[in-house]
Amino acid sequence: MASRPRPDPETRIAAEALASGGLAVSALPWSEAAGSEAFRAEWQSLSHSASEPNPFHAPWALEPALKAFDNGGRCDLLCVRVDGDLVGLLPIARIGLYYRYPLPHLRNWMHDNAFLGSPLVRAGFEAPFWQALLDWVDDSAGSALFLHLTHLDENGPLVAALRDVLEAHNRPAAIVHREERAFLQSSLSSTEYFEQSLSTKKRKELRRQLRRLSDEGTVDFIREGGDGDLARWTGEFLALEAAGWKGRNGSALASDHATAQVFRETLAGAAAHGQIERLALRLDGKPIAMLANLLGPPGAFSYKTAFDEDYARFSPGVLLQQFNLEVLDRDDIAWSDSCASSDHPMIDRIWREKRSMVRISIAIGGSARQAICRRILKRETGTELEGI
Repeated sequence: MASRPRPDPETRIAAEALASGGLAVSALPWSEAAGSEAFRAEWQSLSHSASEPNPFHAPWALEPALKAFDNGGRCDLLCVRVDGDLVGLLPIARIGLYYRYPLPHLRNWMHDNAFLGSPLVRAGFEAPFWQALLDWVDDSAGSALFLHLTHLDENGPLVAALRDVLEAHNRPAAIVHREERAFLQSSLSSTEYFEQSLSTKKRKELRRQLRRLSDEGTVDFIREGGDGDLARWTGEFLALEAAGWKGRNGSALASDHATAQVFRETLAGAAAHGQIERLALRLDGKPIAMLANLLGPPGAFSYKTAFDEDYARFSPGVLLQQFNLEVLDRDDIAWSDSCASSDHPMIDRIWREKRSMVRISIAIGGSARQAICRRILKRETGTELEGI
């Protein structure tokens, strides 16, 4: 008879902490928390040890966003500690509207240019984190009718642990939205992957476009890390994006001072912590396609990309993505998240894997409040609840 696998050390420590009462939960106003250098050091350390890397919740990315977009101070940092050590963190806010309906709820705080909502949780502490979070929201619900979590990886360890915790306590919950976005994960080399992703005809066309582009001047593909010449690179990116369709419809980063500043500070913070990779396709030194990747080993995230529409006939964005495939050859990166919308017309033609992203609503509080949530979820999903 085969022996049962022994739990990993972190899972064992988490279980022992729960049994001994060594787990504590607190909700700190983010401005207060960010003012402590000691706390920021703990926070940064947690972001490196998280079971699911999420650079959008690292202090160098989340703090600038909160300063810019949480003017009402609605967001707290929900912190879970085990024997004093920070093992979990989630920005959480009280929201009055659910879409257009006056349904107050608690929600993981996000903004338009953050593409993953997973909490930072030390590996092995996923289930204790969710249990601590749910206990806290039960006791601190106030007027909130339910908990809503957005931008979660359906197939990651955090949702797996959440599913177990919900099932163990028979707590009503439902996945209320699901979409898939392009994802890159393969044991193939960058060259092999490219050859298998695109048809012979399409690869031939791209080679022809690169030759034609080379007739226009000197073509360079440039990959950079760190903060060398970062301010100039960032300015070029903002100008390149603003010159295209996003600038014309007012959705470019540079269309609003706050979004531009958050972009600058996020890139600077990522560079300071060695978590950025900047790619550019240049023609006679002028950028005609650019890409900023945020790194959270073993993952990478395509944060922002832009290309010069005057050169669209050469497919500069696709040529740069071919260059970007070399991330497959890195020893420290096992996968890349496109952070793109579902059915993206460009990246979906190159990256063959998918990441399923979900929004989950969860009942909180006592039996009466949970009954209300059950009715809301049934109305939204159109089905009886069967868990997540």
